[in-house]
Amino acid sequence: MSPFRLTAVSSPSPFEHEHRVAAQAARLERVRDLFQQQADALIALGDRVDDRFEHAFEILYGTPGHVIVSGMGKSGIIGQKIAATLASTGTPSFFVHPAEALHGDLGMITDKSTVLLLSSSGETDEIVRLLPHLKKLRVPVVSLVGRMESRLARESDVALDVSVAREVCPNNLAPTSSTLAALAMGDALAAALMDERKFSAQDFARLHPGGELGRRLCRGVSEIMQTEALPTARPESCVREALFALACSKLDILAVVDRDRRLVGAVAQAELREVFEAGGEPLSVPLSMIMRRAVPTVCEDALIADAEVVARDHDADVVWVVNRDDVLVGAFDVRHA
Repeated sequence: MSPFRLTAVSSPSPFEHEHRVAAQAARLERVRDLFQQQADALIALGDRVDDRFEHAFEILYGTPGHVIVSGMGKSGIIGQKIAATLASTGTPSFFVHPAEALHGDLGMITDKSTVLLLSSSGETDEIVRLLPHLKKLRVPVVSLVGRMESRLARESDVALDVSVAREVCPNNLAPTSSTLAALAMGDALAAALMDERKFSAQDFARLHPGGELGRRLCRGVSEIMQTEALPTARPESCVREALFALACSKLDILAVVDRDRRLVGAVAQAELREVFEAGGEPLSVPLSMIMRRAVPTVCEDALIADAEVVARDHDADVVWVVNRDDVLVGAFDVRHA
């Protein structure tokens, strides 16, 4: 007797199929509603931003040492992310677990520190127990709290209201909208600090040397730009010459240069298509009549990230690379970066 047994699998009935489709549609609609609730919570958070945010910003900006972030449970996880964001954007910061702080890690906090505490209730035992010790250390305390009448809010130098109307958790219990609000407030503080410090892409690159982000921020566009077989032509050249130059290149756009190879324009497929659609003698039309004169360029010492920003701002796939005399030296193709 065969050890294998075939089991017939019946197709769902029309009723079962319709029920399944209806359930999926209802679930997707519910998810869309959850996203809308999250968005509404963030909008309400933005509407509540007032002078307390400015006060918190001034404390954090004036911190001579580290910003110490602490929170328990889900708030602690959000706090770890906020600390990491601050540290990577020019504000020295690290996370301290509140329970560990009470068992020796208070030594990580000095009189040059500012402490940022997170608690949705504002009554989290491990956080509240820290307050007397922080007062003894005489360090400023900024809090992100969901209840402004709580002990944490009352005893902070400044408390930022990150309350939400309700959680998107079906039982209104699991921290969801509240953690999103705290995270958004932390990001807002970090962004404001970056702006005030004029924290640049070069600064960001210095702190992010690894991974794909490091590659884009630390490597220059000259390292990967195309320099061979660049499709170029003079303004007085005709469409026929442009088509030949493009046929010999991997690019689909041609650089128009003067006698000294200074970039003066570009001709893309869109311009060539318009010429042919106009009829007449398209192959004899000079490029000076059809070229676009505003073209995206970067200097040869620009970072890859800089070139990507220029490409995005101009909605372009190719950014031309020039030296300080505007002489064409290469092409950066975003699609192959």
